[in-house]
Amino acid sequence: MLVKGVSKRVIVVRSPDIRYFEQAIFFVKDDALGQKGVSAQRVLEEACRVADGYIRQNSRKLIHRIPAPAFFAMGAALTAVLWLITVLIL
Repeated sequence: MLVKGVSKRVIVVRSPDIRYFEQAIFFVKDDALGQKGVSAQRVLEEACRVADGYIRQNSRKLIHRIPAPAFFAMGAALTAVLWLITVLIL
C-alpha cells in the first residue's frame, strides 16, 4: 500500500552482522523528539539497542533448536578429528 502526501521520520540501522538482516527501519513517533530530555542522539541509541537486542534474542533460539544428540555427535566428531591430528603429528 502506498500513501502519498505523508512524511515520516525514520531511522535506518545497518546490521554489523548481515547473517540475519541488512538493515532495520524504525519509524519515529511524531512527538518523540518533542518530549523533555529526548534528543535525536538518544532516539538513535535506542533504535540501535532494540536492533541489537533482537539479534541477541533470536540468535540464541537457533542454538536451542539443535537437538542434544546433534551436539553430542559434533563433540565426538571434533574429539576424533583432534585425536587424529595429534596422532599424525606425533
